[in-house]
Amino acid sequence: VDLQECLQSAEFISSSDGNFKVLEDGSVYTTSALSLSAEKKTFTILLKDIQEQVQKKIHVSLVEKEKKTLKTRHARDTVLKRTKRRWGPIPSVMIENSLGPFPLQIQQVQSDTAQNYTIYYSATGPGIDQDPKGLFYIERETGNIFATRAVDREQYPSFQIICFATTPDGYSPEVPLVHTIRIEDDNDNAPRFTQDLFEFCVPENSRPGVVVGKVIAEDRDEPYTLHTTLKYRIVSQTPPITPAFSIHGDTGVISVLLPQLDRELVPSYTLLVEVRDMAGQPFGLCTTGTVVVKIEDTNDNAPSFKQLQYETQVEENRVSVEVLRVSVIDLDEPGSPGSGAVYEIIRGNDDQAFEITTDKNTNEGILCVVKGLDYETSKQRILVIGVNNEAPYLLAPHSQQLSQSTCSVTVNVLDVDEGPVFKPCLLRLDVKECEDIGTAIGRYVAEDPETGNSEGIRYRIPPGQCNWINIDDKSGEVRTVRVLDRDIGEMRRGQCNVTVLAIDRNGKTGTGTIQVCIVPGNKNFPRITQTDYIMCRDRKPICLTAQDGDEAPYSAPFVYRITDRNLASMWKLTPHDDNSWYLSPKGDIPYGIYEIPVSVIDNGGKIGENTVRVNLCDCVTPTECDGRTRQLSGGNVTLGLWAILAMILGSLLLLLILITVCGCCGAGAMHRQVTDDCANHNLIISNTEAPGEEVMDHNIIPLQSTCDQGGYGVKTGEQQTFEMVKGRGHTLESVKGGGHQTLGSLKEGGQPMMDTCRYSYSEWHNFTHPRLGEKVHLCRQDEEQKHSEDYLLSYNYEGKGSLAGSVGCCSDQHEEEALDFLDQLEPKFRTLAETCIKR
Repeated sequence: VDLQECLQSAEFISSSDGNFKVLEDGSVYTTSALSLSAEKKTFTILLKDIQEQVQKKIHVSLVEKEKKTLKTRHARDTVLKRTKRRWGPIPSVMIENSLGPFPLQIQQVQSDTAQNYTIYYSATGPGIDQDPKGLFYIERETGNIFATRAVDREQYPSFQIICFATTPDGYSPEVPLVHTIRIEDDNDNAPRFTQDLFEFCVPENSRPGVVVGKVIAEDRDEPYTLHTTLKYRIVSQTPPITPAFSIHGDTGVISVLLPQLDRELVPSYTLLVEVRDMAGQPFGLCTTGTVVVKIEDTNDNAPSFKQLQYETQVEENRVSVEVLRVSVIDLDEPGSPGSGAVYEIIRGNDDQAFEITTDKNTNEGILCVVKGLDYETSKQRILVIGVNNEAPYLLAPHSQQLSQSTCSVTVNVLDVDEGPVFKPCLLRLDVKECEDIGTAIGRYVAEDPETGNSEGIRYRIPPGQCNWINIDDKSGEVRTVRVLDRDIGEMRRGQCNVTVLAIDRNGKTGTGTIQVCIVPGNKNFPRITQTDYIMCRDRKPICLTAQDGDEAPYSAPFVYRITDRNLASMWKLTPHDDNSWYLSPKGDIPYGIYEIPVSVIDNGGKIGENTVRVNLCDCVTPTECDGRTRQLSGGNVTLGLWAILAMILGSLLLLLILITVCGCCGAGAMHRQVTDDCANHNLIISNTEAPGEEVMDHNIIPLQSTCDQGGYGVKTGEQQTFEMVKGRGHTLESVKGGGHQTLGSLKEGGQPMMDTCRYSYSEWHNFTHPRLGEKVHLCRQDEEQKHSEDYLLSYNYEGKGSLAGSVGCCSDQHEEEALDFLDQLEPKFRTLAETCIKR
């Protein structure tokens, strides 16, 4: 493109499309790869002369280059020459507000066919036959386009008319032509501010450069031209002192210029601002506007008291009464947080008897008495009052920090005759639950402030209050008039406030309050929640749990005791937690029903007596217990059916052993052979029964003859003894009072032989009864234990049983060689031997 032809002095060259770059010589380059479509690619080149404030535009259209097929031209081919067509002229331009003369020719359209035909020209469109009608017309024969009057660009920036070329007979050799008439802008509009008045605010003492606001102006002329390039400036400032603000010429932003803006000196500024087009050139059009800048207040002035000393007086015991008003001076804006006063009492108000508040209307401080003053205690009070602002103090530039302003107030207390005063005014008295009526719980007396004593003062409780206590009218002693129980009616709240009157000799009264509080007492006995239990053969401990209706510290932890000595030797209690203890038997006690008296002692020492009934039953689960036990009085046990049968069996066994042993020992002592007649005296023939079951039990002790000199014994392993219970280590001799001896011990060592085979029935009874009793207690234990199998054996049904019972338990034998003595027995004894053991 030829830039010099458009604007020779162009200093600034730019493209409206970033995809194209224009150099100073007019060369146009693409900055990125482009894909051209069927439509034209258009952009604008902008040229500016900054010094002369001139601006020009070049419109560029870019189309795709058509590829042409090269053809070989022969000599006979006619050479084609390009001819310029006049039917498509460039757009016309008409200057806005043109002065004429009118009609003013602005363009001419011609058709090349006019050389061969007679052509008539016509046009239609806006400005011709459409509004604004009659603005343009076209000559029929020449095609000249004329304007009839001036045009305002702001109203009609351009016109598009359609031109026609026709022959007299109506033939149109040319297509209709769309012709554009552009109205070139004239600087006929001055810029205008968007507001008649601009108002801004800025805090005082703001630093230079702080933005205050922005003014905005508009210009109706063509955009992006010098006609709409605006410049701003401040024309004047009111008050006319040192300029406080500046304005940016291009943007219209107003900022602080003066470092010290003091609202107390100048509360607001009025600025006259001018805006001019043509980039501010003197020949440009201009307009002025008004800007008001208000200075916002900040708390840069501390309040100060008008007076430094105040004095006032007030009667004693007066409450909620105003005694003084104090005022301050503050230069900040009235009604703002920077001037609102906040008063405080710095010293002299340790008892919080005074209070000072702020009157929002007058900004004064109101000093009041909120607690009655006592003339007898203090006749004068001196207060120190300080003042601040609601907003924090901001130190102004180039100023010094100020200390808080204070003043002194002297309050004189006036003496008045006053009634009795209770000390304290509220007395709390704690009463335990269920105390007897008339119990003294405290004393509540009042004093005469004038004399400092309680003489002549009488007391009474006004009616209409809770009737829990009364007060002695002379001494002030407080006593209960009811049994106080937290579980009854109005006492469930646990406390009651009672107003008491004190009346002096002059009839003046004073009031006080007694707060009666019912504290939990030890009124309930602890009791065991469940007292009936069933304990099976596993003898799992029973968990006893007690409850107490009292509160701490009169409830848990509990202590359990068994009060019966006999049962205490059979049962024991062990702690589990604060409320529960375990009950378990000591050792193997008989089955039966036990009624155990248990006392429970709470933390306050109160004892609750309880009876725990335990059914010690031979069962696996409590549901198996059928209750076939009997209760023994006096704490004795109850024997079951199996225990009774075991005792009968043991007695028969003992009798059989005594008969056998006595018979053997008697034969050895007489040193003679036993004849059949003797046998007849010892063995009585009875009905023959089927042989019993073979019993192989190591606990049964067989008899063996060892008497070659008249002595007999019983062999168990390697030691000869009459030991009847397994593992006890006691012999018959030891029961009689001797040492650990056997029946054959007298034969050893050459000692004289004594007849040790003869013992009385009482000696045998004393030896066997306790041992058989222990075995009986072991009967019917858990099936996993051996005791139940060792001593209680089941037999097949043999018909009606005899009173003698079974003697199968006597036939236990461990060593086969120990049976040789049977060969030496008389025939009658062989019958007994065959009964005891089957060979």
